[in-house]
Amino acid sequence: MHEDRIQKIVIVGGGTAGWMVAAALSKVLGRDYARITLVESDAIGTIGVGEATIPQINIFNRLLGIDENEFVRRTKGTFKLGIQFVNWAREGHVYFHPFGKYGVDMNGVSFHAFWLRMRQAGLAPDINAYSLAAQAAMDGKFMRPVNAGHSPLSQIAYAFHFDAGLYAAYLREKAEAAGVIRQEGRIVDVVQDGDSGFVTAVELEDGSTVPGELFIDCSGFRGLLIADKLGVPFRDWSHWLPCNSAVTVPCARSETTPPFTRSTARDAGWQWRIPLQHRIGNGYVYCDKYIDHDAAKATLLANLDGEPMAEPRLIRFTTGIRERAWEKNVVAVGLASGFMEPLESTSIHMVQSAIAHLLSNFTDRNFDPACIARYNRIVTTEAEEIRDFLILHYKATERTDTPFWTYCRDMDIPDRLAEKIRVFESAGRCFRENEELFNDTSWFAVMTGQLLKPRTYDPVANMVGEAETRRRLEDILSAIRHSADYMPRHDDFIRENCAAMG
Repeated sequence: MHEDRIQKIVIVGGGTAGWMVAAALSKVLGRDYARITLVESDAIGTIGVGEATIPQINIFNRLLGIDENEFVRRTKGTFKLGIQFVNWAREGHVYFHPFGKYGVDMNGVSFHAFWLRMRQAGLAPDINAYSLAAQAAMDGKFMRPVNAGHSPLSQIAYAFHFDAGLYAAYLREKAEAAGVIRQEGRIVDVVQDGDSGFVTAVELEDGSTVPGELFIDCSGFRGLLIADKLGVPFRDWSHWLPCNSAVTVPCARSETTPPFTRSTARDAGWQWRIPLQHRIGNGYVYCDKYIDHDAAKATLLANLDGEPMAEPRLIRFTTGIRERAWEKNVVAVGLASGFMEPLESTSIHMVQSAIAHLLSNFTDRNFDPACIARYNRIVTTEAEEIRDFLILHYKATERTDTPFWTYCRDMDIPDRLAEKIRVFESAGRCFRENEELFNDTSWFAVMTGQLLKPRTYDPVANMVGEAETRRRLEDILSAIRHSADYMPRHDDFIRENCAAMG
């Protein structure tokens, strides 16, 4: 092999992020490319709230060669078809952000345009009637896609809910089997080269050192390497995303398991519900300027689907990112690189994306500045695009019933998001730009769900006559309804394919 290749990789911190990195690098690079060591301490806990995912996780699992039924069984997971939003646009209002597309595009024009034309004429039901994911989710149905020609059953998009701690343990098995070395110990010092400032080793509490050439910082909010040692500044986005705390608690599971995440807006933030096979994960994400911890805790405990199974846990955070996720020979991944509240279940995806970009910009011991600069540009842009999508949920609201929601409705927003809203309010158009994570369907779902009202519709939708458009939409409705009826119940699917032991 090339003499300048990186031969010693050190991952600082375990948890979901650390073991995702370890599993992916060992799989892609192979056992003989480099020695990969993961340093973690059992005495240091992990945040572990990222239990809901988006469909892109299937790409990561396929990369690792994971058997899906085994993975769901081992993580006590369930399936997810989207997110239900309650009380976001106004009190009592509910909408659904589904995975997969709405309807069928016609003559090269987005289905959204034809639906909006008919909707404005009073000739079409709610947009979710044209989404198999939304209909199946509300019916408590799930199945994987099958080869059924043009049927909606061929195009089912889905993700997972799972226990993040069990997922990390599962990936640890995969990584260690592929040659990753786990080093138990608490890091007490970080050694740097006096001339370059590169990190050369981490020193453990027992006096031993772990040397490396490339370091992956998965040490959580602290950012042991990227922040404490290298001093990379943090870019604070709390002006737009003011929530800075969360109180979390698991509760007993319900009799049935809904195949979707639920997000319910509260007076000073929002509450998540994530159903697993053995429990339900719950949390209230809030801004402590508008509610104190005790009141937030009481709100959460008063709105559970079952009996609490532990004492509520407090997490404090600041939304934002590091100015540079890759500095010298240190790459920050996960919470060490920044935090985006889990409103759209992007936390685990951002780890996955960071790993993919690290591999596509992988360098040797020369650490080419061009590779590092490109990596930093890409991950920063991705984070900004996700940030804007999250801001939309807060900004596009009719709520003025609490100071928190009044602030969100009235706050200034980034120019790029303001433009997207103006374009939608003009003629209902949504665009996915530069391969951003959330596509036009996601933007349409949330903009429509948050009750933004276009003044008209895309005039190109007039290429098909009204009678023909109505007929096509009715055919789509029928296909969606028959497909949802055909699907088995979510609990039955799990029981027959991937039920966890016990």
